[in-house]
Amino acid sequence: MPAQLLAAFAGLGFGLSLIVAIGAQNAFVLRQGLIRNHVLIIVTICAVADVALIFAGIAGLGALITSIGWLLPAIELIGGVFVATYGVMAAKRALSSESLSPTAATAGLTIAGAITTTLALTLLNPHVYLDTVLLLGSVASTYGINRWWFGLGAGIGSIAWFFSLGFGARMLKPVFAKPIAWRILDIAIAAVMFAIAATLLVGFVQHVQQ
Repeated sequence: MPAQLLAAFAGLGFGLSLIVAIGAQNAFVLRQGLIRNHVLIIVTICAVADVALIFAGIAGLGALITSIGWLLPAIELIGGVFVATYGVMAAKRALSSESLSPTAATAGLTIAGAITTTLALTLLNPHVYLDTVLLLGSVASTYGINRWWFGLGAGIGSIAWFFSLGFGARMLKPVFAKPIAWRILDIAIAAVMFAIAATLLVGFVQHVQQ
């Protein structure tokens, strides 16, 4: 197999290993996919942003980020507050009697709200820069002249994942025909959001104390 294809397959596997995890972005895409609310634009934003960050990391953006000492702490603070706020919204839905109604659960965001939330959950997450830009960019550099093929594979993995998650969520529709399923989902989303927010804010405090 040509070295270019080997690098691409390596990038595909490595990229999926980083992105296929329960996180704020994936939880949001899953819920919007379940309620079929602006799914195409949401998954497109996620995929395009991820691919752009992958190739920016390969191009050397990671070194620039690490050279700006205040940037990551600032992202941690802003991202932590935003993710915590989204967690509160999910918790309120879970505690509200309206969350037990499938018709109420499918009342989604406006297109402007969907775009804003998607961009925030994508770009205000330091782990995106640490994993996608710094880590993936560093691993890609080990492939030398084939590093862009590595990035291509990682990008394909990202696109496939987000579109599969967003549009594949509808396969769970029979499960979410049960009202209690929406409450369980929102409880899980709130727990994920609060855990991520806590991690981000702790990271911010540690950076400030250094």
